[in-house]
Amino acid sequence: MTIAAEGDGLTMRTEYPFVLPRGYVDEAGRVHRDGLMRLATARDEIAPQTDPRVRQNGAYLTVLLLANTVTRLGNVANVDVSVIENLFASDLAFLQDLYRRINQDGRTEAEVACPECDHNFLVDVAGEAPGES
Repeated sequence: MTIAAEGDGLTMRTEYPFVLPRGYVDEAGRVHRDGLMRLATARDEIAPQTDPRVRQNGAYLTVLLLANTVTRLGNVANVDVSVIENLFASDLAFLQDLYRRINQDGRTEAEVACPECDHNFLVDVAGEAPGES
């Protein structure tokens, strides 16, 4: 989703597509890799602070933040806490990094260097999986 501000011609991107490195495996054994994450709101960041699970274990904040901001994951009907809890560790780390990039850095690109020529270029980490187009 992109929001356009009237009159000034500016647009703001509010949803970011992604492809998980491994994918969420549902109860039927289906793998879901493509999804959407939206920008977090102040409420998304503040509300979980009072959740007993976060008070007991601060790391649980990540689960709640991702459950609120991942709006689509393959054909999963409802991306909730249970879905996020059952992601593979590599997929959780990927989503944590994407969350940080879009909500703190405001972009999804990472600068990388070619090991052959040492040339720097940008790679969109929220883009498609390797080999896909």
